[in-house]
Amino acid sequence: MIDFLNRNIFTPHPELLVFLVVALGFLIGKVRYKAIALGAVTGCLVAGLVLGAQFKIQIDGTVKNLFFIMFLFALGYRVGPQFFRGLKKDGIPQVVNAVVVCVTGLLVSWLFAVLLGYGPGLGAGLMSGALTQSAAIGVAQDAIGTLPGLSSAEVKSEQNLVAVGYAVTYPLGTILCAMLLANVLPRLYRRDLAKESAELAAELDAPDEDPDEGEGYYETVLRAYTVERPDLAGRSIADFEAQQQELGRRVYITQVRREGTILPQAQSLVLRDGDTIAVSALRHDLVDFDARTHVGPEADDVALLGYRTETLHVVASEKAQLGRSVEELRREPFMAGVYIEKLYRAGAEFPFRLSTPVERGDTLVLTGPERLVGPAGKELGKPVPTSFATDMVWVGLGIFLGGCIGIPALTAGGVPISLSTSGGGLIMGLVFGWIRGKYPTYGNVPPGAQWFMDTLGLCMFVAVVGINAGPSFTSGLSSAGWGLLLLGAVATVVPLLVGFLVGHYIQKIRFPILMGVLAGGQTTTAAIGAVNETSKSQIPTLGYTIPYAVGNVLLTVWGAVIVILNH
Repeated sequence: MIDFLNRNIFTPHPELLVFLVVALGFLIGKVRYKAIALGAVTGCLVAGLVLGAQFKIQIDGTVKNLFFIMFLFALGYRVGPQFFRGLKKDGIPQVVNAVVVCVTGLLVSWLFAVLLGYGPGLGAGLMSGALTQSAAIGVAQDAIGTLPGLSSAEVKSEQNLVAVGYAVTYPLGTILCAMLLANVLPRLYRRDLAKESAELAAELDAPDEDPDEGEGYYETVLRAYTVERPDLAGRSIADFEAQQQELGRRVYITQVRREGTILPQAQSLVLRDGDTIAVSALRHDLVDFDARTHVGPEADDVALLGYRTETLHVVASEKAQLGRSVEELRREPFMAGVYIEKLYRAGAEFPFRLSTPVERGDTLVLTGPERLVGPAGKELGKPVPTSFATDMVWVGLGIFLGGCIGIPALTAGGVPISLSTSGGGLIMGLVFGWIRGKYPTYGNVPPGAQWFMDTLGLCMFVAVVGINAGPSFTSGLSSAGWGLLLLGAVATVVPLLVGFLVGHYIQKIRFPILMGVLAGGQTTTAAIGAVNETSKSQIPTLGYTIPYAVGNVLLTVWGAVIVILNH
């Protein structure tokens, strides 16, 4: 059967083998132990190596380059706002720690490669896997292709060894990073991540909560009451809401029914006995207000409680509001009746607190009455209507310009040095993502499209790398020896320990945040998941986003740097 497939399907149609590898790779990637999973990228590489060794099919290099540059642009686009924000004063400590981790990882990997005589391919593979940066594979392979003095066969052999080194070191690198940050370091220093995360959450003016609990709790509530108390009848809606705001409560009257008719909304409307009012409030404010005592009995009015609401995505860009905390924004008059339901930063949901400052490029999800949400959105930034259409002019132009700036090369010691088209795509992705953060009406790339370009783009690239490297995988592994696995483990742990010592003793970063910073600096998504699970909190994520953006850029560039150093 396998011989039949080899002769009649994959040889004339190698594209089918790529899709089979991707399917099996995503299946393998679902193998999980607690918060640690192999991941789709590793799964695709393993499947590619196995099937590539079996069928001995070579895929055209243009295919993998196409997916790789698309992935790098999407990566830069996603982390761009956070990368540039990290260069500001408040993000510098986290940036410094990420740089320490990345530079240490490069130096350790280079040292091992020199001591053991590894060539540029195996040295780059060791670094890519040990520091869990898949993007470095493609950059390293591009750099190897430009090295002088190598025959085409030698170039191909070295490029294949990148995949060999990565495949051996990446799984253990991921596991060690997660275990070190979530278990070993906290136990070694006798720190309780769950307790310290809860304490830090309390300091940030918001209760912490287990991410697996509390899903049925709604902070914003809407109730209807019949006016029967003299202290409310005869007062205008504006007067009532202003009094509540002075008392520190966010309680608003959204609609009024009088004698069977729902009246047009007006802040100057004076309430009467017998009116039925719809009250919107934060749950704890409504409990504190005690509406039954100060207004009257609760009513069940479907039409009154069913007023039209709106959910609006707003990209924070108004200079007057940037840097202000969620709590400060809540007090603004334009936020009356409007609530911040979610906050997204760097493309991922961010666990915000009352004290969380809103930064340029953050996406706020606002909810409330339709008449109030739109004006509030304009005060905060640029309302972005939900759209599933990708601005391909923006994407195509960004990738083209990035490729163009990556082509020119300088020469150092006879070795051409350039960003390469893939490196240029990453840089332009960062720039275009930053521009999108400032001017969100341009360059819409919805989450689904970002996932396709980012995750699937990388997986397709890695699948082709695995297929092409498959025939030489066994011989390459034999020449490297199983000592590569041990060296990879050391190259994973040492940068984390150095970063920890700097962050803990010199920078004095709080322990839960520091664990997030280290996970981000080494770009290990499984590690932040394990740390959050141990912490029973999302608090460590507050230290993850900026180092993750910086680490992605530096470790990707290191793919070319280590090739030059090992040449």
